[in-house]
Amino acid sequence: MSRWHTASAPGKFVILGEHSVVYGKPALVLAADRRITCSVRRSRHNTLNGEPIEFGKQPHFRYLTRNLRHAADFVTRSDIPAGAGLGSSAALSAALALALSSMAGDDPDERYLVDEAYNAELAAQGSGSPMDASACVHGGGIGVNLPGNEDRKLWCISRGGRSWCVTDMDVPDMTFVVGNTGIKAPTAPQVDKVRRFTRRSNFAAEMIEEIGNVTLCGYEAIRKNDVEALGRMMLTDHKLLSILGVSCKELNKLVNAAMPHSYGAKLTGSGGGGCMIALTDEPDKVAAAIESRGGTAYIMKAGEQGARLESEEPVSPLLDLSSYV
Repeated sequence: MSRWHTASAPGKFVILGEHSVVYGKPALVLAADRRITCSVRRSRHNTLNGEPIEFGKQPHFRYLTRNLRHAADFVTRSDIPAGAGLGSSAALSAALALALSSMAGDDPDERYLVDEAYNAELAAQGSGSPMDASACVHGGGIGVNLPGNEDRKLWCISRGGRSWCVTDMDVPDMTFVVGNTGIKAPTAPQVDKVRRFTRRSNFAAEMIEEIGNVTLCGYEAIRKNDVEALGRMMLTDHKLLSILGVSCKELNKLVNAAMPHSYGAKLTGSGGGGCMIALTDEPDKVAAAIESRGGTAYIMKAGEQGARLESEEPVSPLLDLSSYV
């Protein structure tokens, strides 16, 4: 057997701008301090976590191994809950793309990894923006379609008549608490729901535009390290996303539970379940409040390092990939 090649990538959470970013509006995203790790080596048979791999049931693997000319063993591990709005599938794609590149003897740049991870996401979900892939590959913080940031531009990606310019963003010292409802909500159906709404309603299109405006106000708050203003924008964003129909009673319950000890709180990701986030200086109190309402709380620091190579030893197979189909 050949040696293992291992890479990891962080999850992410959206501070402001989910759903509207699909339509070319701005978004603010931070890498989370939870990661997915993938190991790969040449083999006689294709296996995933010790079992024969069915590429037809693993669209991310199917896309990323499209040029592989030999069989391989894959082993995966995740600290990121799947279907929770924390970028698990983008992190999986980024880590796998980097591990495969290492096995091929390549040293890819970030743009290559973003393209691979984004296209793998499209192959699995059919639609979306390069926001998650960019955050999981680059790490730290990113802004999407922020005006006046030419000196910090990372890349621009166009698809289907829309463009997304991604810039590096400074990450102040902020603490967030993520509350997981435990409801798995795949991204594609939520994105499609908003698309149908915007096609039949000018009101929905106005909500998309307003989310973009709120995101720009939130960016100014981050630049000034004004957590109170940022918190207000987060709560406003949550209300707008609720109007679009992508929140749910479980998310609203956790947002309301977090508010007494937070600057602001909102759903994060595509919605329909999954997670919310709260910006706070009292993370233990917020975590306790979320747990008391039936959620699972994670205290997180933002600005985690992006996709990176790890040791060559295989990781423990702890990732249930049925959630990524």
